[in-house]
Amino acid sequence: MAHKVVAEITSLYDTSPDSLLEICLEYLVEHLNIVTDLDHTTRWRKLKEDIILPAEICEKFLEIYQRINRINDNIANLFRDRFRTRLDAIKLRNSRITDEGFRFLMEHKPQEVELIQCEYLSPMSLETINRNSRNLVSLKFGPATHVLAQDESAYKQRGFIIFAPRLRRLTIHKRGLAIFHLLLLKPLSNLTHLDLSECASAGSIWALTRLRNLRSLVLHSVHWTKDITDWIIGLRALQHLDISQSNERHGKYLNPNEVLTKLVTSLPALVSLDISGTNLAGTGAATLSTVNDSTSDKMETEVRCDIPGLVSRVNNPLNFLGLYGTHHGACKRHDIPAKVISGDANEKQILIAAAAYMERPVMLTRVLNDLYYLFRYENNTNVLRALNVVLDAMDRHVSEKHIQISGSATLFYIVKGKEKERIGIKMKKRIITALLDGMDAHLGDDTMMRNGCLTLCEFKIPNDVLFEYERAVQILLSGVTDVNQEGSVQRIAIYLLNSLACQVDGKQKRFLGNQGAIGKMLNLISDRLNRRICDDVLEVAWSTMWNVTDETPQNCQRFLENRGMEFFLACLKNFPDNEELLRNMMGLLGNVAEVGELRPQLMNKLFLTVFYDLLDSSSDGIEVSYNAAGVLAHMASDGPGAWTVDEPSRVCVLHRVATAVERWDLHAERNINYRSFEPILSLLHAHHTPQCQHWAVWALANLTTVYPEKYCNLVEAEGGLRLLNILLNHPAPYDQIKNLACIVINNCTKYAVRDASTPPIPTTPDN
Repeated sequence: MAHKVVAEITSLYDTSPDSLLEICLEYLVEHLNIVTDLDHTTRWRKLKEDIILPAEICEKFLEIYQRINRINDNIANLFRDRFRTRLDAIKLRNSRITDEGFRFLMEHKPQEVELIQCEYLSPMSLETINRNSRNLVSLKFGPATHVLAQDESAYKQRGFIIFAPRLRRLTIHKRGLAIFHLLLLKPLSNLTHLDLSECASAGSIWALTRLRNLRSLVLHSVHWTKDITDWIIGLRALQHLDISQSNERHGKYLNPNEVLTKLVTSLPALVSLDISGTNLAGTGAATLSTVNDSTSDKMETEVRCDIPGLVSRVNNPLNFLGLYGTHHGACKRHDIPAKVISGDANEKQILIAAAAYMERPVMLTRVLNDLYYLFRYENNTNVLRALNVVLDAMDRHVSEKHIQISGSATLFYIVKGKEKERIGIKMKKRIITALLDGMDAHLGDDTMMRNGCLTLCEFKIPNDVLFEYERAVQILLSGVTDVNQEGSVQRIAIYLLNSLACQVDGKQKRFLGNQGAIGKMLNLISDRLNRRICDDVLEVAWSTMWNVTDETPQNCQRFLENRGMEFFLACLKNFPDNEELLRNMMGLLGNVAEVGELRPQLMNKLFLTVFYDLLDSSSDGIEVSYNAAGVLAHMASDGPGAWTVDEPSRVCVLHRVATAVERWDLHAERNINYRSFEPILSLLHAHHTPQCQHWAVWALANLTTVYPEKYCNLVEAEGGLRLLNILLNHPAPYDQIKNLACIVINNCTKYAVRDASTPPIPTTPDN
């Protein structure tokens, strides 16, 4: 047990990279053209002629492909050549594969087949299985897989349903499916494990009476009469028996103590028993009983047992006992003859129940709710085990809304808890992917979207989600689409979008624009204007556009094309006293003004008058005045000929720009972030208009003075020092400009000297 715990703790904090095999296969999944060609006849992908893949690679490829996409016939076609590919196990979950594609895979004659949520398969695929079953030892049909026909007459003539002579494990999870009389068992004489969870027509289970070698029998939520007990007690080799019920109304027995006693005493090999959701554990009244004791000189000894039907196992406790949801709270009793118990009495029992019922959505939903309350009230100790359980549940049951809601709510408390800072990269990725999967599957559910957004807020945005950036953007944009939804989902989604637009490169910003981020933000702004509401959504919508347009001309153009300037003027008119709003709007217009081909659209008397007046603004410190001056400086940098309006005149504008710059505090701290100085440095060439240079050099002087660690290297890396020296030797710039240029050069020189003199960090401890 000790080594297992160590392994689990390591996985929680694991920061090691994925294996080379996984990295390579993930890349191939995203770039299929590397190993495949397009068959121009069938229009399907086929493996390149010089590629040969062993079973280990083929099966791992399918596993990884299913994490990212849904398998279809096009992918199945890659394995059509059985000489260059090999499949010993076929495990499909939530696939789009049809009977034809499945036939390509089954012709490998695998040993194991697992089909879960393969809704495009028909009973024809059962015949494909029967024709290729010579090696088959394990077969599983999960929910939403319609391979087994409901019509009994389809199988009567031939006398069997499944023909797989070597089959040892059979699992059928199909609610309401009837088990037909005498047809199931004939070719399955080697069966040792049988799971018929939620199947109907209990009486016909007598068709299984010849299966005397069963070691595991699962009849979860199967409705059957007490007469079936006579068949079960004849399974002398049975080691695991599950007769649990997800609906407690179906788990009531007339004589529960007698039924359980008869089952347990008749099955000498039994080590695992699940009676969850039933009354088989009795009422809870503790009793003193006598049992045979082979370890004592006495033939009988008195024992205490709180479950009357298990008295015979007091000296030989079961390895596992399922008591989750039993009548009369059996899992909370003291004297229970079992080493491991599933229930809801404590954290340990709940985690055991979650692992045991992972394939049972109804029960799993209840267990996850129990787990959620443990974390909400901090009554938990095994964070890693709980985290793995929640993620497994969410991964396996993406379409189950209530599992996604409970799971995401629990994840919220886990990632904001005391272990937050120690969660490793791999686990972070797994958590984020699970959240996005759940949100993507339930976009219309406010609770799921709110849970997902709130949990994502606990991560470092955008860094932690860059690996899923595009999907995260698409999901969050859907969360802000409905302008009438003023709930928490819209607010948190727009906050996250703003964070995702900040400190990312042009590729991500262009993706945001291509996905309609500008239009959606302007729709939100239009809605607030119509209702005359100035709230945080309005402010963040402008902030998001400010970030999205940063050094991204395409998005700046989208802003103008979507009547952005009209909304700017309307917000300025309706909410003139909101400093945060004004700063965000002017920051955005600063980005637009940096794009030379768009500046003519700003050359408008009304727009210029607004910018001119804002030069004297003291809103948000110097930020509004600074951005207004930046807009006007860029517009003036195109030269006198480009200034096509009479009022305000270019001369007056430039004079007030210079006056404003002189007024600003050089040591002012800034609420701004530059990824590049290229737009500012471009103004240093405007010798025809020194006021443009004045604004640009002041910006550099301020930023390198207040934030030398962040900006001195950026000035040098982008050739700023060379341009400043050219400016110092040019006759056009006036003295204030050259003085500021000297400040920038001195700041960068001092920082370079200080940086060079900083001793390296030792790689080994000093003696």
